[in-house]
Amino acid sequence: MRLEDVNQLLEPGYLAFETGYTRLPDGQLYIAVLTRMPRCAAKMVDWWFGYAGDTKKYKLWHPTDHLVGDWDEHWKPGRYIGASHLVHEYIGKEVCKLRITFGEPSDFFETSGFKAAGVKAVCGRVGALDEDKQLGTLIHFVRDTKFGCEMRSRFWLFDASDEFGRDLTTHCIQEMGNLADLLPDLYARETRKKTKKPTKKTSKKPAKTTKKAKKKTRK
Repeated sequence: MRLEDVNQLLEPGYLAFETGYTRLPDGQLYIAVLTRMPRCAAKMVDWWFGYAGDTKKYKLWHPTDHLVGDWDEHWKPGRYIGASHLVHEYIGKEVCKLRITFGEPSDFFETSGFKAAGVKAVCGRVGALDEDKQLGTLIHFVRDTKFGCEMRSRFWLFDASDEFGRDLTTHCIQEMGNLADLLPDLYARETRKKTKKPTKKTSKKPAKTTKKAKKKTRK
């Protein structure tokens, strides 16, 4: 699937190619990964990118392959669109240093039906961290299902080997599988912290004694 055909992901059902890597006619490497995420919702995946604001949280996603996960000054808690994720991560045996700049889904999709369909899309341009070089585009398209949600990840890379395609497919399967496991409880716990109202401390004043109670009865 070419990037310009990405609205095909909005159609019901599945495409013929949902997991694997292949070479497109224009020479780009195309990677697809389908991840089913029980007990999750599309909004949770969107929340995750506005939550994972440091390396400690980034490593939860893939404890062995994820090395550094910082953001530029445009990231704020709950807001990642317009910001760049500055990451060091293993893809296979190679440490990749990447700048992933996230944009509006409307830059890629017809988004008018997203809300009604329970759909979210995380979209980014991938570049090299240490030089001004664009490497490709990624999209994580997430839709709610009866069991939770499912993520359909897509990558279009300008200049990558078939071996890198294999390694990125494996990496994506692992990291999104990890995310599917940790997200339901993490989301519930962290959002509960924000919505939980502090309990007011009530001071119990000693009951006033009446004059009658103060009088001692004479025998």
